[in-house]
Amino acid sequence: MIESILWILFTLICIILSSVILLQEGKGGGLGEAFGGAGQQTFGVKAQGIAKFTGYMAVALIVIALVISKMRADESVFIAEPTAPMPVSDPTQVPTGAPVSLPTDNGAGGADSK
Repeated sequence: MIESILWILFTLICIILSSVILLQEGKGGGLGEAFGGAGQQTFGVKAQGIAKFTGYMAVALIVIALVISKMRADESVFIAEPTAPMPVSDPTQVPTGAPVSLPTDNGAGGADSK
């Protein structure tokens, strides 16, 4: 339940943070001018208000990501049971059994020559 709420908050913060970053005016103008030039002035006085808001949203995004990661890591913890060591066979021993016969060509020149 709490993880679902965190995922919803995480998604909303991602969308809001992306929008706010696009509204900021960079050296070249920014996307804020495409919406009537009200980008930075909407969030506060000049660039200080939007910069603080962006910083708070970024910190919230990182904190929520860490909390979700910790919650998921705790769920997936498993303890590996010790296994018996694999038997090591002696590579110098030849396995006994029926000999393997390899197909021979008998000088016929391959499968395509009839």
